[in-house]
Amino acid sequence: MGLIPQATRGLGDGPNPDGKIAFVPYVVTEPCIGVKDKSCMTVCPVDCIYEADDMVYIHPDECIDCGLCEPECPVTAIFVDTDVPSNWKDYIEKNRIEAKRISGHD
Repeated sequence: MGLIPQATRGLGDGPNPDGKIAFVPYVVTEPCIGVKDKSCMTVCPVDCIYEADDMVYIHPDECIDCGLCEPECPVTAIFVDTDVPSNWKDYIEKNRIEAKRISGHD
């Protein structure tokens, strides 16, 4: 899958609770839980992937949408925000919230 410039891509899952549009370039989903291979963290050129107890999360404001993390995931847990399977759509918002909480960068 080729890279899609941020300006031409979808806008995540709609507005945030604060009314702003949520843009989350890449999203880590359920298959990461309990695996946390972290090879995605190794290839990320801007260190925007943060580790929690159960999985990793991508910080939406720090991600540069390079796409290097997606093919590195051995359990296919990383998706472009517009390609997240419907049963994991809640991970779009979860990535935004948890990555910001863990990083301390709002």
